[in-house]
Amino acid sequence: MPDSAQHWSAPTARTPVDATVALPGSKSMTNRALVLAALSETPSVVRRPLRSRDTDLMAAALRSLGIAMTESGADWEVAPAPPRGPAHVDVGNAGTVMRFLPPLAALAHGDISFDGDPRARERPIGPLLEALRALGADIDDGGRGALPLVIRGSGGVRGGTAILDASGSSQFVSALLLSGARFERGVEIRHEGPPVPSRPHLDMTVKMLRSAGVGVDTSVPDVWRVAPGPVKAAEVVVEPDLSNAAPFLAAALVTGGRVTVPGWPEHTAQPGDALRDLFARMGGEVATGPDGLTVRGTGEIRGITADLREVGELTPTIAAVAALASGPSRLTGIAHLRRHETDRIAALVREINALGGDAEELPDGLVVRPRPLHGGVFHSYDDHRMATSGAVIGLAVGGVEVENIATTAKTLPGFPELWAEVTR
Repeated sequence: MPDSAQHWSAPTARTPVDATVALPGSKSMTNRALVLAALSETPSVVRRPLRSRDTDLMAAALRSLGIAMTESGADWEVAPAPPRGPAHVDVGNAGTVMRFLPPLAALAHGDISFDGDPRARERPIGPLLEALRALGADIDDGGRGALPLVIRGSGGVRGGTAILDASGSSQFVSALLLSGARFERGVEIRHEGPPVPSRPHLDMTVKMLRSAGVGVDTSVPDVWRVAPGPVKAAEVVVEPDLSNAAPFLAAALVTGGRVTVPGWPEHTAQPGDALRDLFARMGGEVATGPDGLTVRGTGEIRGITADLREVGELTPTIAAVAALASGPSRLTGIAHLRRHETDRIAALVREINALGGDAEELPDGLVVRPRPLHGGVFHSYDDHRMATSGAVIGLAVGGVEVENIATTAKTLPGFPELWAEVTR
Protein backbone atom coordinates (compact mmCIF):
# COMPACT_ATOMS: atom_id res chain seq x y z
CA MET A 1 0.00 0.00 0.00
CA PRO A 2 1.42 3.43 -0.91
CA ASP A 3 2.31 5.75 1.93
CA SER A 4 3.76 9.21 2.20
CA ALA A 5 4.58 11.79 4.83
CA GLN A 6 2.71 14.29 2.69
CA HIS A 7 -0.81 14.02 4.07
CA TRP A 8 -3.35 16.72 3.23
CA SER A 9 -6.03 17.45 5.81
CA ALA A 10 -9.28 17.36 3.85
CA PRO A 11 -11.53 20.32 4.81
CA THR A 12 -14.72 19.41 6.65
CA ALA A 13 -17.71 21.51 5.65
CA ARG A 14 -19.14 23.53 8.57
CA THR A 15 -21.92 24.98 6.44
CA PRO A 16 -23.47 24.09 3.06
CA VAL A 17 -21.18 25.01 0.18
CA ASP A 18 -22.30 27.82 -2.13
CA ALA A 19 -19.96 28.24 -5.06
CA THR A 20 -19.51 28.71 -8.78
CA VAL A 21 -16.59 26.66 -10.09
CA ALA A 22 -15.02 27.47 -13.47
CA LEU A 23 -13.24 24.34 -14.64
CA PRO A 24 -10.20 24.09 -16.91
CA GLY A 25 -10.38 22.32 -20.25
CA SER A 26 -11.00 18.63 -20.85
CA LYS A 27 -7.91 16.44 -20.75
CA SER A 28 -9.50 13.97 -23.16
CA MET A 29 -10.33 16.67 -25.70
CA THR A 30 -6.98 18.43 -25.29
CA ASN A 31 -4.85 15.38 -25.98
CA ARG A 32 -7.01 14.30 -28.93
CA ALA A 33 -6.82 17.83 -30.31
CA LEU A 34 -3.02 17.87 -30.01
CA VAL A 35 -2.69 14.60 -31.92
CA LEU A 36 -5.00 15.83 -34.69
CA ALA A 37 -3.13 19.13 -34.84
CA ALA A 38 0.17 17.26 -35.19
CA LEU A 39 -1.26 15.22 -38.10
CA SER A 40 -2.96 18.18 -39.78
CA GLU A 41 -1.71 19.38 -43.16
CA THR A 42 -2.31 22.96 -42.06
CA PRO A 43 -1.34 24.92 -38.93
CA SER A 44 -3.95 24.89 -36.20
CA VAL A 45 -4.87 26.40 -32.86
CA VAL A 46 -6.04 24.49 -29.78
CA ARG A 47 -8.07 26.97 -27.76
CA ARG A 48 -8.34 26.84 -23.96
CA PRO A 49 -6.47 23.52 -23.59
CA LEU A 50 -5.95 21.94 -20.22
CA ARG A 51 -2.46 22.50 -18.84
CA SER A 52 -1.69 19.55 -16.60
CA ARG A 53 0.85 16.77 -16.26
CA ASP A 54 -0.91 14.56 -18.83
CA THR A 55 -1.28 17.28 -21.45
CA ASP A 56 2.22 18.63 -20.87
CA LEU A 57 3.54 15.09 -21.43
CA MET A 58 1.63 14.93 -24.73
CA ALA A 59 2.98 18.31 -25.83
CA ALA A 60 6.55 17.35 -24.89
CA ALA A 61 6.24 14.08 -26.78
CA LEU A 62 5.01 15.80 -29.94
CA ARG A 63 7.81 18.34 -29.73
CA SER A 64 10.33 15.48 -29.47
CA LEU A 65 8.92 14.17 -32.78
CA GLY A 66 9.56 17.51 -34.48
CA ILE A 67 6.12 19.11 -34.13
CA ALA A 68 6.38 22.85 -33.41
CA MET A 69 4.11 24.00 -30.58
CA THR A 70 4.01 27.50 -29.15
CA GLU A 71 1.91 29.13 -26.46
CA SER A 72 -0.30 32.03 -27.48
CA GLY A 73 -1.97 33.32 -24.35
CA ALA A 74 -4.23 30.53 -23.12
CA ASP A 75 -4.00 28.70 -26.46
CA TRP A 76 -1.54 26.38 -28.20
CA GLU A 77 -0.51 27.04 -31.79
CA VAL A 78 0.66 23.92 -33.63
CA ALA A 79 2.74 23.90 -36.81
CA PRO A 80 2.68 20.31 -38.08
CA ALA A 81 5.63 18.57 -39.70
CA PRO A 82 6.39 14.96 -40.68
CA PRO A 83 7.22 13.19 -37.40
CA ARG A 84 10.81 12.06 -37.11
CA GLY A 85 13.15 10.13 -34.88
CA PRO A 86 15.23 9.21 -33.13
CA ALA A 87 13.22 10.35 -30.14
CA HIS A 88 12.15 9.25 -26.68
CA VAL A 89 8.60 9.61 -25.37
CA ASP A 90 7.99 9.78 -21.62
CA VAL A 91 4.34 8.78 -21.15
CA GLY A 92 4.35 9.30 -17.37
CA ASN A 93 1.22 7.44 -16.35
CA ALA A 94 -0.99 9.01 -19.03
CA GLY A 95 -3.08 6.45 -20.88
CA THR A 96 -3.74 8.85 -23.75
CA VAL A 97 -0.01 9.40 -24.33
CA MET A 98 1.01 5.74 -24.10
CA ARG A 99 -1.79 4.69 -26.48
CA PHE A 100 -2.42 7.60 -28.85
CA LEU A 101 1.20 8.21 -29.81
CA PRO A 102 2.51 4.78 -30.99
CA PRO A 103 0.34 4.89 -34.17
CA LEU A 104 1.57 8.43 -34.87
CA ALA A 105 5.17 7.40 -34.12
CA ALA A 106 4.86 4.57 -36.65
CA LEU A 107 4.51 7.28 -39.32
CA ALA A 108 7.93 8.71 -38.42
CA HIS A 109 11.34 8.03 -39.90
CA GLY A 110 13.56 6.55 -37.19
CA ASP A 111 13.28 4.81 -33.85
CA ILE A 112 10.88 6.18 -31.22
CA SER A 113 11.24 4.73 -27.73
CA PHE A 114 8.43 4.78 -25.15
CA ASP A 115 8.58 4.39 -21.38
CA GLY A 116 6.97 5.94 -18.31
CA ASP A 117 6.19 5.63 -14.63
CA PRO A 118 6.42 2.16 -13.03
CA ARG A 119 2.62 1.81 -13.07
CA ALA A 120 2.57 2.61 -16.79
CA ARG A 121 4.50 -0.61 -17.43
CA GLU A 122 1.62 -2.55 -15.87
CA ARG A 123 -1.17 -0.94 -17.89
CA PRO A 124 -2.52 -2.85 -20.90
CA ILE A 125 -1.33 -1.93 -24.36
CA GLY A 126 -0.79 -5.36 -25.96
CA PRO A 127 -3.97 -5.44 -28.12
CA LEU A 128 -3.07 -2.04 -29.59
CA LEU A 129 0.47 -3.16 -30.42
CA GLU A 130 -0.74 -6.34 -32.12
CA ALA A 131 -3.25 -4.34 -34.16
CA LEU A 132 -0.49 -1.90 -35.18
CA ARG A 133 1.71 -4.80 -36.28
CA ALA A 134 -1.18 -6.16 -38.38
CA LEU A 135 -1.37 -2.74 -40.05
CA GLY A 136 2.33 -2.80 -40.93
CA ALA A 137 4.17 -1.21 -38.01
CA ASP A 138 7.52 -2.52 -36.74
CA ILE A 139 7.46 -2.68 -32.93
CA ASP A 140 10.01 -4.08 -30.49
CA ASP A 141 8.48 -4.66 -27.06
CA GLY A 142 10.42 -7.79 -26.11
CA GLY A 143 7.21 -9.82 -26.35
CA ARG A 144 5.79 -8.13 -23.25
CA GLY A 145 2.83 -6.36 -24.83
CA ALA A 146 3.70 -3.46 -22.53
CA LEU A 147 6.15 -0.63 -21.98
CA PRO A 148 9.03 -0.07 -22.53
CA LEU A 149 8.98 -0.43 -26.30
CA VAL A 150 10.47 0.96 -29.51
CA ILE A 151 8.57 1.88 -32.66
CA ARG A 152 10.91 1.48 -35.65
CA GLY A 153 9.37 4.00 -37.98
CA SER A 154 9.82 3.72 -41.75
CA GLY A 155 7.97 6.92 -42.66
CA GLY A 156 4.57 5.36 -43.22
CA VAL A 157 2.08 2.66 -42.26
CA ARG A 158 0.34 0.38 -44.74
CA GLY A 159 -2.99 0.35 -42.87
CA GLY A 160 -5.97 -1.81 -43.74
CA THR A 161 -8.00 -4.01 -41.40
CA ALA A 162 -7.14 -4.94 -37.82
CA ILE A 163 -9.11 -7.08 -35.38
CA LEU A 164 -8.64 -6.48 -31.68
CA ASP A 165 -10.25 -6.92 -28.28
CA ALA A 166 -10.83 -3.38 -26.97
CA SER A 167 -12.66 -4.45 -23.81
CA GLY A 168 -9.62 -3.38 -21.78
CA SER A 169 -9.74 0.21 -23.01
CA SER A 170 -11.62 2.22 -25.62
CA GLN A 171 -8.33 4.09 -26.11
CA PHE A 172 -7.06 1.17 -28.23
CA VAL A 173 -9.66 2.05 -30.87
CA SER A 174 -9.31 5.83 -30.51
CA ALA A 175 -5.54 5.57 -30.94
CA LEU A 176 -5.84 3.85 -34.32
CA LEU A 177 -8.65 6.09 -35.52
CA LEU A 178 -6.78 9.31 -34.72
CA SER A 179 -3.84 8.44 -36.99
CA GLY A 180 -5.73 6.18 -39.40
CA ALA A 181 -6.37 8.80 -42.09
CA ARG A 182 -2.59 9.11 -42.54
CA PHE A 183 -2.16 5.36 -43.16
CA GLU A 184 -1.80 4.46 -46.83
CA ARG A 185 -5.04 2.45 -46.92
CA GLY A 186 -6.75 4.17 -44.03
CA VAL A 187 -7.88 1.82 -41.30
CA GLU A 188 -10.76 -0.50 -40.44
CA ILE A 189 -10.94 -1.55 -36.79
CA ARG A 190 -13.06 -4.55 -35.80
CA HIS A 191 -13.67 -5.18 -32.12
CA GLU A 192 -14.15 -8.78 -31.03
CA GLY A 193 -14.66 -9.46 -27.35
CA PRO A 194 -16.68 -8.23 -24.35
CA PRO A 195 -18.28 -4.77 -24.68
CA VAL A 196 -15.98 -1.81 -25.16
CA PRO A 197 -16.03 0.45 -22.07
CA SER A 198 -16.23 4.25 -22.08
CA ARG A 199 -18.12 4.53 -25.36
CA PRO A 200 -18.55 8.31 -24.94
CA HIS A 201 -14.80 8.68 -25.39
CA LEU A 202 -15.06 6.84 -28.72
CA ASP A 203 -17.91 9.16 -29.71
CA MET A 204 -15.66 12.09 -28.85
CA THR A 205 -12.88 10.73 -31.07
CA VAL A 206 -15.24 10.24 -34.02
CA LYS A 207 -16.78 13.70 -33.59
CA MET A 208 -13.38 15.41 -33.46
CA LEU A 209 -12.12 13.49 -36.50
CA ARG A 210 -15.14 14.51 -38.54
CA SER A 211 -14.67 18.12 -37.46
CA ALA A 212 -11.13 17.85 -38.89
CA GLY A 213 -12.51 16.70 -42.25
CA VAL A 214 -11.78 12.99 -41.77
CA GLY A 215 -14.29 10.48 -43.10
CA VAL A 216 -15.36 8.02 -40.39
CA ASP A 217 -17.90 5.23 -40.96
CA THR A 218 -19.56 3.84 -37.82
CA SER A 219 -22.58 2.28 -39.52
CA VAL A 220 -21.69 -1.28 -38.44
CA PRO A 221 -21.66 -1.99 -34.67
CA ASP A 222 -18.14 -2.52 -33.29
CA VAL A 223 -16.56 -1.60 -36.62
CA TRP A 224 -14.90 1.75 -37.31
CA ARG A 225 -13.59 2.77 -40.73
CA VAL A 226 -11.41 5.80 -41.42
CA ALA A 227 -10.76 6.69 -45.04
CA PRO A 228 -7.24 7.73 -46.06
CA GLY A 229 -6.90 11.43 -46.66
CA PRO A 230 -5.84 14.77 -45.22
CA VAL A 231 -6.45 15.99 -41.67
CA LYS A 232 -7.38 19.66 -41.40
CA ALA A 233 -7.64 20.50 -37.73
CA ALA A 234 -7.59 24.34 -38.15
CA GLU A 235 -9.14 25.25 -34.78
CA VAL A 236 -10.29 23.14 -31.84
CA VAL A 237 -12.10 24.73 -28.91
CA VAL A 238 -11.71 22.59 -25.80
CA GLU A 239 -14.76 22.18 -23.57
CA PRO A 240 -14.55 22.37 -19.76
CA ASP A 241 -13.57 19.02 -18.24
CA LEU A 242 -16.93 17.67 -17.06
CA SER A 243 -15.43 14.67 -15.27
CA ASN A 244 -13.40 17.06 -13.13
CA ALA A 245 -16.71 18.65 -12.13
CA ALA A 246 -17.59 15.45 -10.24
CA PRO A 247 -16.07 16.22 -6.81
CA PHE A 248 -17.35 19.81 -6.83
CA LEU A 249 -20.90 18.84 -7.74
CA ALA A 250 -20.66 16.06 -5.16
CA ALA A 251 -19.81 18.73 -2.57
CA ALA A 252 -23.24 20.29 -3.12
CA LEU A 253 -24.95 16.95 -2.62
CA VAL A 254 -22.89 15.99 0.44
CA THR A 255 -23.26 19.34 2.26
CA GLY A 256 -26.80 20.23 1.20
CA GLY A 257 -25.43 23.24 -0.66
CA ARG A 258 -25.18 24.63 -4.18
CA VAL A 259 -22.48 24.38 -6.86
CA THR A 260 -22.74 25.79 -10.38
CA VAL A 261 -20.36 24.90 -13.20
CA PRO A 262 -20.53 27.58 -15.94
CA GLY A 263 -20.11 26.73 -19.61
CA TRP A 264 -21.65 23.27 -19.35
CA PRO A 265 -22.15 22.32 -23.03
CA GLU A 266 -25.68 21.72 -24.27
CA HIS A 267 -24.47 18.79 -26.39
CA THR A 268 -21.29 16.88 -25.59
CA ALA A 269 -19.68 13.46 -25.93
CA GLN A 270 -17.90 13.80 -22.56
CA PRO A 271 -18.67 11.01 -20.06
CA GLY A 272 -18.96 13.64 -17.32
CA ASP A 273 -22.32 14.71 -18.70
CA ALA A 274 -23.75 11.60 -16.99
CA LEU A 275 -23.28 13.37 -13.65
CA ARG A 276 -26.59 15.15 -14.24
CA ASP A 277 -28.55 11.90 -14.08
CA LEU A 278 -26.38 10.15 -11.48
CA PHE A 279 -26.51 12.94 -8.90
CA ALA A 280 -30.23 13.46 -9.46
CA ARG A 281 -30.77 9.77 -8.69
CA MET A 282 -28.65 10.14 -5.55
CA GLY A 283 -30.86 12.90 -4.19
CA GLY A 284 -29.68 16.12 -5.77
CA GLU A 285 -31.68 18.78 -7.57
CA VAL A 286 -30.05 19.26 -10.96
CA ALA A 287 -30.79 22.10 -13.36
CA THR A 288 -29.19 23.58 -16.47
CA GLY A 289 -29.60 27.14 -17.67
CA PRO A 290 -27.75 30.22 -18.93
CA ASP A 291 -25.47 30.13 -15.89
CA GLY A 292 -24.42 26.51 -16.51
CA LEU A 293 -25.18 23.33 -14.60
CA THR A 294 -26.28 23.64 -10.96
CA VAL A 295 -26.55 20.87 -8.38
CA ARG A 296 -28.31 21.56 -5.08
CA GLY A 297 -28.22 19.19 -2.17
CA THR A 298 -31.53 18.38 -0.51
CA GLY A 299 -30.19 17.03 2.76
CA GLU A 300 -30.73 13.46 1.52
CA ILE A 301 -28.11 11.23 -0.09
CA ARG A 302 -29.56 8.09 -1.62
CA GLY A 303 -27.77 4.92 -2.60
CA ILE A 304 -27.75 3.98 -6.26
CA THR A 305 -27.63 0.91 -8.48
CA ALA A 306 -25.79 1.84 -11.65
CA ASP A 307 -23.94 0.25 -14.54
CA LEU A 308 -21.03 2.64 -15.04
CA ARG A 309 -19.38 0.85 -17.97
CA GLU A 310 -19.77 3.89 -20.22
CA VAL A 311 -18.58 6.38 -17.59
CA GLY A 312 -16.14 4.44 -15.44
CA GLU A 313 -13.96 7.45 -14.67
CA LEU A 314 -16.80 8.83 -12.52
CA THR A 315 -16.75 5.77 -10.25
CA PRO A 316 -14.40 7.07 -7.51
CA THR A 317 -16.58 10.12 -6.87
CA ILE A 318 -19.84 8.14 -7.05
CA ALA A 319 -18.39 5.58 -4.61
CA ALA A 320 -17.33 8.35 -2.23
CA VAL A 321 -20.85 9.81 -2.21
CA ALA A 322 -22.26 6.28 -1.83
CA ALA A 323 -20.16 5.83 1.32
CA LEU A 324 -22.12 8.75 2.83
CA ALA A 325 -25.56 7.65 1.60
CA SER A 326 -28.50 6.42 3.65
CA GLY A 327 -28.88 3.22 1.61
CA PRO A 328 -26.68 0.71 -0.20
CA SER A 329 -25.17 1.22 -3.64
CA ARG A 330 -24.13 -1.28 -6.29
CA LEU A 331 -21.76 -0.03 -9.02
CA THR A 332 -21.03 -2.49 -11.84
CA GLY A 333 -19.73 -2.78 -15.40
CA ILE A 334 -16.33 -1.39 -14.43
CA ALA A 335 -13.92 -4.34 -14.39
CA HIS A 336 -11.66 -2.27 -16.70
CA LEU A 337 -10.96 0.10 -13.79
CA ARG A 338 -8.63 -2.53 -12.35
CA ARG A 339 -6.15 -1.53 -15.07
CA HIS A 340 -6.24 2.25 -14.69
CA GLU A 341 -3.76 4.37 -12.70
CA THR A 342 -4.32 1.77 -9.98
CA ASP A 343 -6.83 -1.03 -9.43
CA ARG A 344 -9.54 1.48 -8.59
CA ILE A 345 -12.07 -1.12 -7.43
CA ALA A 346 -9.73 -2.69 -4.90
CA ALA A 347 -8.39 0.72 -3.83
CA LEU A 348 -11.86 2.19 -3.22
CA VAL A 349 -12.96 -0.80 -1.16
CA ARG A 350 -9.76 -0.76 0.88
CA GLU A 351 -9.86 2.97 1.64
CA ILE A 352 -13.60 3.19 2.39
CA ASN A 353 -13.31 0.25 4.77
CA ALA A 354 -10.22 1.76 6.42
CA LEU A 355 -12.44 4.70 7.44
CA GLY A 356 -14.97 2.34 9.03
CA GLY A 357 -17.11 1.80 5.93
CA ASP A 358 -18.66 -1.34 4.53
CA ALA A 359 -17.57 -1.86 0.93
CA GLU A 360 -17.15 -5.11 -0.95
CA GLU A 361 -15.47 -5.96 -4.24
CA LEU A 362 -17.42 -7.54 -7.07
CA PRO A 363 -15.79 -9.06 -10.16
CA ASP A 364 -16.86 -5.99 -12.17
CA GLY A 365 -17.49 -3.38 -9.50
CA LEU A 366 -18.28 -2.84 -5.85
CA VAL A 367 -21.08 -2.69 -3.28
CA VAL A 368 -21.10 0.10 -0.67
CA ARG A 369 -23.38 -0.20 2.37
CA PRO A 370 -24.14 2.61 4.83
CA ARG A 371 -22.06 2.70 7.99
CA PRO A 372 -20.76 5.62 10.08
CA LEU A 373 -17.27 6.65 9.02
CA HIS A 374 -14.36 8.03 11.02
CA GLY A 375 -11.18 9.91 10.22
CA GLY A 376 -7.95 8.39 8.99
CA VAL A 377 -5.54 8.37 6.07
CA PHE A 378 -7.09 7.94 2.63
CA HIS A 379 -4.41 6.67 0.23
CA SER A 380 -4.38 7.98 -3.33
CA TYR A 381 -2.18 5.33 -5.01
CA ASP A 382 -0.82 8.13 -7.23
CA ASP A 383 -4.31 8.26 -8.79
CA HIS A 384 -5.87 11.69 -9.20
CA ARG A 385 -9.46 10.43 -8.97
CA MET A 386 -8.75 8.47 -5.80
CA ALA A 387 -7.35 11.65 -4.23
CA THR A 388 -10.43 13.73 -5.06
CA SER A 389 -12.77 11.00 -3.77
CA GLY A 390 -10.99 11.18 -0.42
CA ALA A 391 -11.61 14.93 -0.41
CA VAL A 392 -15.34 14.34 -0.95
CA ILE A 393 -15.57 11.99 2.02
CA GLY A 394 -13.61 14.48 4.12
CA LEU A 395 -16.38 17.07 3.67
CA ALA A 396 -18.65 15.02 5.93
CA VAL A 397 -16.11 13.12 8.04
CA GLY A 398 -13.64 14.95 10.26
CA GLY A 399 -10.01 13.92 10.39
CA VAL A 400 -9.63 12.54 6.85
CA GLU A 401 -6.11 13.00 5.53
CA VAL A 402 -5.50 12.37 1.84
CA GLU A 403 -2.08 10.96 1.00
CA ASN A 404 -0.32 12.68 -1.94
CA ILE A 405 -3.02 15.19 -2.91
CA ALA A 406 -0.44 16.56 -5.37
CA THR A 407 -1.30 13.72 -7.75
CA THR A 408 -4.43 15.72 -8.71
CA ALA A 409 -2.12 17.83 -10.91
CA LYS A 410 -2.38 15.01 -13.46
CA THR A 411 -5.64 16.54 -14.71
CA LEU A 412 -6.58 19.36 -12.33
CA PRO A 413 -3.65 21.56 -11.25
CA GLY A 414 -4.37 23.67 -8.19
CA PHE A 415 -7.07 21.34 -6.88
CA PRO A 416 -6.24 21.79 -3.15
CA GLU A 417 -6.50 25.58 -3.41
CA LEU A 418 -9.69 25.46 -5.46
CA TRP A 419 -11.23 22.92 -3.07
CA ALA A 420 -10.37 25.08 -0.07
CA GLU A 421 -11.98 28.08 -1.75
CA VAL A 422 -15.17 26.18 -2.58
CA THR A 423 -15.54 24.56 0.84
CA ARG A 424 -14.50 27.41 3.14
